[in-house]
Amino acid sequence: MTEETTPATTPATTLQAVLTRHADAETCTDPSSVMTLLADSDAAGAGGGFTSYRSTFSKGAVGAPAHFHTRATELFFVISGSLQVLVGDEVTVLNTGDFLAVPPHTPHAFAAAPGAEADVLFVFTPGMGRFHYLRLLGRVMRGEADPKEIADSAERFDNHYVDSPVWRAALEHSA
Repeated sequence: MTEETTPATTPATTLQAVLTRHADAETCTDPSSVMTLLADSDAAGAGGGFTSYRSTFSKGAVGAPAHFHTRATELFFVISGSLQVLVGDEVTVLNTGDFLAVPPHTPHAFAAAPGAEADVLFVFTPGMGRFHYLRLLGRVMRGEADPKEIADSAERFDNHYVDSPVWRAALEHSA
């Protein structure tokens, strides 16, 4: 990697490369998925930072209920398998190689597609130290933490849950 020089008229900003070796990545598990935490940089500085993790979902994995972010765009890339997603009021299935970007204020949810497993790369930009939130989710799913902690952390982690009759119906239909 080489360092780029900045013209004297432009304020200098230092961006650092981020490398996470597979062997060094932290993993979080719950009864139906494994999350591999890849990179978590906050929104300070140029570029706004990002959060990235990889989730593998077993068949029937519930994923995330309907929610939205006020500041972050959430990116999904399906490495393998199929992921059922809600975007606004539309439910669709993403398959191997599909990419989805969900902008701020857009309700969305996801789960393994009916009868399928899924391996998905997630990226949030800007980042905001979401690994703490992902660890909390795992503890709640395993019964080690009170679900109220998730509701109490909505502002801190820019994760705001909403009711979605469309998503509830999709999950009931796929059960």
